[in-house]
Amino acid sequence: MVMEAPLVAADVVQWLYLEAIGMQDSLELIEELAVRLRAGGVPADRISTGIVLLHPNVRAEAAVWTSDGTRELNRYPASDELDERYHNSPLKIVYTEGQTVRCPIAAEREEGEFGIIDDLRQDGYSDYIALPMPFSDGTTKALTFATKAPGGFSAGHVGVFESIVKPVGLVCELRTLRRTAETLLDTYVGARAGGRVLNGSIKRGDGEWISAIVSFADLRGFTKLSNELPADKLVLFLNKYFGAMTDAVETHGGEVLKYIGDEVMAIFPYETEEGAVDAARRALMAARETSRRIQDINQHNTCSCTPDMRVGISLHAGDVFFGNVGSEKRLDFTVIGPVVNLAARIAELAKDLDKEILVSDAIAGIMGCRKGIFGSYRVKGFEDPVSVYSPELVGDRPEDRCPGAINSLESNSAARALETN
Repeated sequence: MVMEAPLVAADVVQWLYLEAIGMQDSLELIEELAVRLRAGGVPADRISTGIVLLHPNVRAEAAVWTSDGTRELNRYPASDELDERYHNSPLKIVYTEGQTVRCPIAAEREEGEFGIIDDLRQDGYSDYIALPMPFSDGTTKALTFATKAPGGFSAGHVGVFESIVKPVGLVCELRTLRRTAETLLDTYVGARAGGRVLNGSIKRGDGEWISAIVSFADLRGFTKLSNELPADKLVLFLNKYFGAMTDAVETHGGEVLKYIGDEVMAIFPYETEEGAVDAARRALMAARETSRRIQDINQHNTCSCTPDMRVGISLHAGDVFFGNVGSEKRLDFTVIGPVVNLAARIAELAKDLDKEILVSDAIAGIMGCRKGIFGSYRVKGFEDPVSVYSPELVGDRPEDRCPGAINSLESNSAARALETN
């Protein structure tokens, strides 16, 4: 049954305002939109959205639906290839001029046509239209339709598209705002903390006690370098090393919570004894991988003004408060408590002892192994001496979880001299 164009538009608009408004999935939205348009006699065989994003790594996102089974959510990082495709795309006109672009698709390639048109021609499409989809912030996104119907879209079909594009834009904007908030929070405070903030944990003091492996990693010799290197080169330098540290942590299931000067603080949460063993193992593997990545950067370093760097990493375990701290108007979502403090002190101790990795007695207990002890030392803020271990690489097998002793009596004696400092 073919409905009159105004009735089709009215039906779709009503659905957009009543049901689609809460949709969180872009693909679900355009698929249901296609079902309703086709049920009303509008021959939409391809629908896509084009939305420029506020994202540190992704420039734009496109949800694509086709009648022959394609369901894709494509994200486009900035690149020279993307720029070239954009300049030969109807979307450039839509974004920059806010104009609708209509392209009836001829049987043969025509001079000066957009790049996408030949692709559509090869897939059997006969007509294409891209409409500006305005957002309330004044920016313009895109909504496109294509058909394989002989003769393409009629004037009535185009009228339906023009009637629904703003309501579709409203639904897309709500979803995009949510996604933007998630992206910004994940980028600046981490996925775990960001999720809690979005779920309403925003009051000062909000939070909970969790069990976690706490890791501190810092670059050796960074203070001297930061005093000598120009700011722009220093930022590039830091990004390279922080990227290596962060990738290692995330590869092994941890989460970086913050960068503190030249330090990276990360956590590996757990809830059970078995989970603690797994978290400790992953944290140790992340520490070793961080060291390997730093070595790899050093091997490929060709800049004389940025010397080779070394990293020192500490690991400690226990209960930490994970929540909001700060003033009434400026909050930080982080972990605090004695466990965090001791992890930071052990990181300082690793620097003093010139060790790449030091772990606490709590980590050794979780792993069921106290071999490889490096000594017991007094650290600032804690009355009792702190036992630390310098483990070998820990493997995946249970029998590998207890590393062998790695220090000699001579190095142990020399290191203990630092106890009086």
